[in-house]
Amino acid sequence: MTTTISRVGFIGLGDQGGPMAEAIAERGFALHVWARRPASLSAVERIPHTVHRTVAELGASAELIGLCLRDDADIWDVLDGQGLLAAVASGTIIVNHGTGDPAEAVRLGEHVARAGGVYLDAPVSGGSPGAHAHTLTTFAGGSENAFETARPVFDTFSDTVTLMGPVGAGQFAKLFNNALTITNMKNAEDVLGLAAQVGLDLPALIDVINASSGGSAALRSLGRDVTPELAEHVHLLMKKDMHHFADAVRAGGGGDPSEVLQRGLAGAAGLVDAARMIARARQTGAPAGEAA
Repeated sequence: MTTTISRVGFIGLGDQGGPMAEAIAERGFALHVWARRPASLSAVERIPHTVHRTVAELGASAELIGLCLRDDADIWDVLDGQGLLAAVASGTIIVNHGTGDPAEAVRLGEHVARAGGVYLDAPVSGGSPGAHAHTLTTFAGGSENAFETARPVFDTFSDTVTLMGPVGAGQFAKLFNNALTITNMKNAEDVLGLAAQVGLDLPALIDVINASSGGSAALRSLGRDVTPELAEHVHLLMKKDMHHFADAVRAGGGGDPSEVLQRGLAGAAGLVDAARMIARARQTGAPAGEAA
């Protein structure tokens, strides 16, 4: 394995992955990208980069390859279906920055190792705002050697980077983080709904609570980042993550996650209505419970 990374590949130039790739290039790494849709390349148009025609071509050009994709099935497709794994040199580090199943991360790690590569699961938290601000949290799982080699890359878009254990541990840590965030979202939705019913100014209430002891990441995101349009997409990801969390806890012998799962699913289900309620309050200046 190389001890110093200079050429970094990146696949998955979405709302979070695009700013991550941009941060990597801004810190002087040679950035190599591939995108299924040419329009996605606009995420890196301001910084130096090399575009590859195929995933395999990118694989042969980088020492570390970051994948910021939707789910584990997409990782398998890139590795095998599109030929990434067959093209990489021995010792190439392949990093999954998406959120998935810890057991599947172990299977992916074993698969990559059999092909001569090195696998890290390193999901990130902070969303698009954190990616743009370079303040993501990276939860890593894998060997210490691979982690230390990859860390300078992670540091470009993160302000907290932690090795949680072997492959799969990064996914476990991210799922527990998400479970807390999503169940807290249910708390915020319930309390804000009651506040709207008694006629409080929701934007002002959110601001003052976030400066006080009742503040939380869930409440801050509802008040600032989660628009109704974004909520339509995010609540589906939340449901997926809660099911991954419950499956991982059961598989790990960690007890019955049913109560946490149900509260998390309820938080995900209420996100769209809560985002609309707050957006309406901001637009009209009237208490959210009143007709516009």
